[in-house]
Amino acid sequence: MIGIFIALISGALMSVQGVFNTEVTKGTSVWVSASWVQFSALLTCLAVWAIWDRQSFGSIIQVQPRYTLLGGVIGAFITFTVIQSMSSLGPARAVMLIVIAQLLVAYIIELLGLFGAEKAVFEWRKGIGMGLAILGVILFKWE
Repeated sequence: MIGIFIALISGALMSVQGVFNTEVTKGTSVWVSASWVQFSALLTCLAVWAIWDRQSFGSIIQVQPRYTLLGGVIGAFITFTVIQSMSSLGPARAVMLIVIAQLLVAYIIELLGLFGAEKAVFEWRKGIGMGLAILGVILFKWE
């Protein structure tokens, strides 16, 4: 149950952050805004680490596989693409498409067992659910 609650908070925070970042971009540029987001996230992470964690940063060199260390690079492009999509589509449409893309890619990752994820078997129920989600986006966008 706690996982569901945390996921709902995460989704809500992503939507609010996307709107905030889009507004900051109006007064700066997309890369200035994205840089500020990443820099302020770094400061927040360091503050929380200093208060609660204190795990050695040296352990980062032991992380395997190495490509998983690219999460921050991906995060920079996530910030950029969220800002751009919200700016051109509006928050609701952008978030719906972002969530559909997240679901589709996450399911493909599970089906193929990519990046260390446990391989899953295709289920028609999930495929139909994905189709309904895409239909929902089409209906929402329909004017």
